[in-house]
Amino acid sequence: MFWYIVLICTILLVLVYISMKLSPRRAQLKNKHVIVTGGSSGIGKAIAILAAERGANVTIFARNKLRLEEAKTEIKQKLQTGCKVQCISVDLSSNYEDVKKAVSEAEDKLGPVFMVVNSAGTSVSRSFQDLQADDFKKMMEANYYSAVFTTKAAVDSMVQQQQGRLIFLSSQAGQIGLFGFSAYSGSKFALRGMAEALQMEMTPHNIRVTVAFPPDTDTPGFQHELIGKPKETQLISETAGLLKPQDVAMAIIDDSLKGEFISYQGMDGWLLAHVTAGMSPATSLPRVIQQFFLMGLFRVIGLFYLASFDSIVLKCKKEKDSEKVKAS
Repeated sequence: MFWYIVLICTILLVLVYISMKLSPRRAQLKNKHVIVTGGSSGIGKAIAILAAERGANVTIFARNKLRLEEAKTEIKQKLQTGCKVQCISVDLSSNYEDVKKAVSEAEDKLGPVFMVVNSAGTSVSRSFQDLQADDFKKMMEANYYSAVFTTKAAVDSMVQQQQGRLIFLSSQAGQIGLFGFSAYSGSKFALRGMAEALQMEMTPHNIRVTVAFPPDTDTPGFQHELIGKPKETQLISETAGLLKPQDVAMAIIDDSLKGEFISYQGMDGWLLAHVTAGMSPATSLPRVIQQFFLMGLFRVIGLFYLASFDSIVLKCKKEKDSEKVKAS
């Protein structure tokens, strides 16, 4: 009995030790400088507003000067006393030197950056055959290179401070490839690979990386994506519902400040986060234990999801074939 108690106590102590080693120290945004790309609308603007409410100085990047000024006015209303907001118009994907100059300008006015939120991006939803070859390049430039350039321009300052947070907005389409998203998914999957390698490099500098995988969110970008969106993609996407940008922003900021590598929303997000965990950095012992026990089960459940998606695609094909027969 004595040795049994000793064994249990030893196991508990080991688990506590592992938990302490895995769990990063929670950060705060009070008086910190936050840069948000794509901060003039959608999730980016929602994150910028939330950062302002929490006492941060905020810089928003985007191309459209008019929307930037409108967003700046909106964010300014949420600032705490003594804090500031600024907007800088820059094309984040075409020239690294322009991005580097914009980050330097932002830091000159509001101090060293503590958090970079890579929210800028766009999407196109077409079947692979209907996409233009140039669409794949545009997706990589808008969704991947914009994040690489901004992070590259800011990370030296964060390393000097020996602290910081880096956030990359991927998508659930960056966890599972779906009909109509061959170009978009490719660019969002790329973010995760880069982020995993970056976290290994940044850990000694007390800088935590978070990759967010939100589902469809009611933003101007999502509304634009609906134009010409294949019926198959619409039907598959509807299974995950449509979230508000404010709710997504809250989850992303909270997960980043806690030092979580993966940020998700909803039951589908929880399932995907576990089944696609792979070799991603571990930041929570309870989550690791969940993955250990649930990953196999979720893989099987995922097969049913994929079967239902394939059924939707097949049904749509039969409808198209039927329409062709009637037309002829």
